[in-house]
Amino acid sequence: MKNTKIKVGITHGDINGIGYEVIIKSLMDNRIFEICTPIIYGSPKVAAYHRKALNIDNFSLNNIKEAHEAHPKRANIINCVDENVKVELGKSSRSAGTSAFQSLEAAVADLKKGAIDVLITAPINKKNIQSKDFEFPGHTEYLESKLESGKSLMLLLSDKLRVGVVAGHVPIVDVPKKITKEAILEKLEILNTSLLKDFGIQRPKIAVLSLNPHAGDDGLIGMEEKEIINPALDEARKNSIMALGPFPADGFFGSDDYKKFDAILAMYHDQGLAPFKALAFDSGVNFTAGLSGIRTSPAHGTAYSIAGTNVASETSFREALYLAIDIHKNRDRFEEATKNPLKPAESVKNIQ
Repeated sequence: MKNTKIKVGITHGDINGIGYEVIIKSLMDNRIFEICTPIIYGSPKVAAYHRKALNIDNFSLNNIKEAHEAHPKRANIINCVDENVKVELGKSSRSAGTSAFQSLEAAVADLKKGAIDVLITAPINKKNIQSKDFEFPGHTEYLESKLESGKSLMLLLSDKLRVGVVAGHVPIVDVPKKITKEAILEKLEILNTSLLKDFGIQRPKIAVLSLNPHAGDDGLIGMEEKEIINPALDEARKNSIMALGPFPADGFFGSDDYKKFDAILAMYHDQGLAPFKALAFDSGVNFTAGLSGIRTSPAHGTAYSIAGTNVASETSFREALYLAIDIHKNRDRFEEATKNPLKPAESVKNIQ
């Protein structure tokens, strides 16, 4: 049976969290199989444990050894972890971190060789996954290293807004050192290209936030806006990137100005992600822009406190799956338009 649908690789994340719950709940809707073929990189045994804990009896997985064996009308699973791994719901454990890495390693290997088309990563615990093979702050940096496609940008998005950050997973004390003209330009270029290629927006409009309160108050509360951010924006506009700002973050989100832009570039993690999650926690999606491969994930974490209780919402994971498929299609359209410049690509004007 030939499968021509998009193959979606799914990592199971931390097995003691809500990863399997949101995966199973999302794949229980058979309409999923009309648009893609899902392949979980995980453990049939662990999946069965979660299914029992959640009292779900109307769902099954098709066990396969390689991605090319995937059944196009089933939820497939490839075993890539130790069969003796122990599930301890709601707890952080070394074995959970190991199995999360083994899942990720196998899925990324298949993504690199084209065995799957896109990758959805369930949440990991960034501490227990650390090892000699994984010495990264999170998924984003690991994928940057493995896919060898240059620098990337963590982009959080929903139907309300898209938010990227200049300084991602770094301690707050190190943030000012990360805010340089070169770093801002790099992230703006990645973001602008992604909006064009991944989202089909023909003339992206990007808002850039200030680092200091009140955008520095003309130098009274800091000089970064005058000396770093404004020069970066001037150069970006010379390079045909429509980047405006810098805007004070509090007034920008408080006045709904964010609705006037296709994307927002924040200076640091919590400046952008705190308002984002206040507006779109359950439906938000994390997309790693700038990579050669397509990777999305739900915007939430492992949620140990509710693991196994059957109350986790699958909305964010499902939206991550839909978004990955949409981006794959948009990239195909963009590539086709590049090959045939007289035939414009279909524009996706609304926020995905």
